[in-house]
Amino acid sequence: MTILMKAMMPVLIAGLMAACNSGDTTKTAVVKDSVTAAPAPVAAAVRLKDDKLNAIYPHYVKLTAALINGDVAAARIAGNAIATGAGEIAGSNAVAAAAAKITASADLEAQRNIYAGLSNDLIALVKKTGMDSGALYVAFCPMAMNDKGASWLSAENEIRNPYFGEQMLTCGSVKETIQ
Repeated sequence: MTILMKAMMPVLIAGLMAACNSGDTTKTAVVKDSVTAAPAPVAAAVRLKDDKLNAIYPHYVKLTAALINGDVAAARIAGNAIATGAGEIAGSNAVAAAAAKITASADLEAQRNIYAGLSNDLIALVKKTGMDSGALYVAFCPMAMNDKGASWLSAENEIRNPYFGEQMLTCGSVKETIQ
């Protein structure tokens, strides 16, 4: 539970800071709701065997959604939560370092490039630890990273490409299922 609290603290602080700086109460409510919202129902159906890895997975889902939507600020917040949580997991130094780089970047394309490495490292960790319930799909876009291709994890079989967002939302295919 303390790991989850440590992971959520930077997110809550960022939300409070954004709320304090906003003169528009409508925007404040939106920021507050997005920060305190529970993980998506699809993500809740997925349960990884490693509790610490399971704690950062919902933030990976938020990071992926932020990149799909082209939301640099949301990607930075999710990256911060992943970096904090991954610091508690043995063998996840690469995930923590990549997430910290996403947090430090204000450039969407740079975040997407870093996300490719983070995803590969997270996929390897998930395969190593395994699943308690649900399934995760390893999706692959052959055009990402200048036609080198890149993978990502998804709880859905439907392709929603974080590397190109709305430009090529359905580019890619599921290459593997982790159960």
